[in-house]
Amino acid sequence: MSSYDYIVIGSGSSGSVVASRLSEDGRNQVLLLEAGGHADRFWVHAPAGMGRLFLEKAINWAYFTEPGAEINGRSIYWPRGKTEGGTGAVNGMVYMRGHPLDFDRWAALGAEGWGWDEVLPYFIKSESNSRGASAFHGGDGPLRVSDPRQKHPTIEDYLRAAENAGVPRVGDLNAPPHEGADFHQHTIRDGRRETSYTAFVKPVLHRRNLTVMRKTRVLRILVERGEATGVEILQGDRRHVIRARREIVVSAGSLNSPHLLMLSGIGEGRMLAAQGIAVARDLPGVGRNLQDHWFGPMIWEVTRGSSYNDALRGLGKYVEGVKYLLARRGLLALSVSASAVFARSSDALAQPDLQMVLRPVSYTFHPKGAVMVDGFPGVSAGVVLLNPGSRGHVSLRSPDPLAAPAFQPNYLSDPDDGRRTVLGLRRMREIMSRDPVAARVVAERLPGPAVQEDEALLEHIRAHGNCGWHQVGTCRMGRDALSVVDPRLRVHGIGRLRVADGSVMPTITSGNTNAPCIMIGEKAADMIRQDALPRRDAS
Repeated sequence: MSSYDYIVIGSGSSGSVVASRLSEDGRNQVLLLEAGGHADRFWVHAPAGMGRLFLEKAINWAYFTEPGAEINGRSIYWPRGKTEGGTGAVNGMVYMRGHPLDFDRWAALGAEGWGWDEVLPYFIKSESNSRGASAFHGGDGPLRVSDPRQKHPTIEDYLRAAENAGVPRVGDLNAPPHEGADFHQHTIRDGRRETSYTAFVKPVLHRRNLTVMRKTRVLRILVERGEATGVEILQGDRRHVIRARREIVVSAGSLNSPHLLMLSGIGEGRMLAAQGIAVARDLPGVGRNLQDHWFGPMIWEVTRGSSYNDALRGLGKYVEGVKYLLARRGLLALSVSASAVFARSSDALAQPDLQMVLRPVSYTFHPKGAVMVDGFPGVSAGVVLLNPGSRGHVSLRSPDPLAAPAFQPNYLSDPDDGRRTVLGLRRMREIMSRDPVAARVVAERLPGPAVQEDEALLEHIRAHGNCGWHQVGTCRMGRDALSVVDPRLRVHGIGRLRVADGSVMPTITSGNTNAPCIMIGEKAADMIRQDALPRRDAS
């Protein structure tokens, strides 16, 4: 077909939801475009395969940031999924919605209709929680959310130690009080990774009104007389134009969505003109407001039996492989991000600003992105700053649509980010020094017992810290001069064009961002149906 009612760009966490929900109405012809190919790969399906996907360029954009002034000039590797399911096909599968105050803050910043009470129903709508339906969870939605099949005793001891350090154990990190310590839930179904694509799109591929085009690069959105009318695509070495009779929805993710808008003439006018791109709409906020979580890594050597490291090296990894192949059991059926403690760096804060994750495995990130399990029994922690003050940007390097844009996240540019992360490292040390987990600790390997002063801990964060791969905010919602979309996700000044993905977040959520992106897709689809623009002649 040369035209569709709705064209959705990107089959990731938000786009798959939008396409699936819009195609529930058989009168809508829906096209879902994906730059990558199929995700039917063993290490995509196996939850513990995340580390092997970091460098798999066949399904990964494999981006790098610009050097950061406050992180010792380092460039940070940013894996982003380029396949069915998007980054949800390569992430850690942690299901965290964020804190209610995150969404109330969105509403206060001009995104009316996105407060906690208004978004909670969309979280619930998506979810099929293994614990069943409740006031805070869905029991029959498309997306499977489950508890880990195995709970390592070291993690149990960590959670008990957190209680002894004053952080209460809670039964659900996604329900009141939205603070405390517990195991994570994950988007895993019967030992296999669940993505938005496998949950929302794959089961309905039989619908005649839903078309999925893979290995299709969108080069630009066509804008005519102030409206988005179609897309120019590249398949192999052939270019085509496909028209949209109703709307185009950009769900390419927080890095690629602003890039695509810029290539289409929507962005800061002077920058676009300097690149030789005709300006369709001067929107200086496109690509601005980039936010990400930054974390301080910690590693402890522990006693034998207190870590999965040995089982994931040598012959042990083959044993685990057989377990998984025979019954989808064992360590390969688990996410390594097992648990978290949500706490505040100061009692004066209204909500937790620290997420202290402990994993029953330790590994080293190498500068080019490789992940290697350590050769000693170890556990690793990530002390994540949940609401950083630092802001970065995405900018255009070239008018060539196949050239990657430039990413400057400006990690730690807000001095308070480093200060609070240092407090988090100290809090993590305090928990690990408490019984019963302390009995398992042999030695602190990273940053090491010699690193004690604030400045030394801050230098550790600069030299060894890494990101949460939770980039958001680059096409933010609002009504001010630097916002890109209005609260109904319509691009300011361009008709029949919306953005629906993590880029629309005004501020980053307090936790992993996959679940909020799925919620954004649900709410976007609902608003598009409610607005129901008339079809136009797409000839």
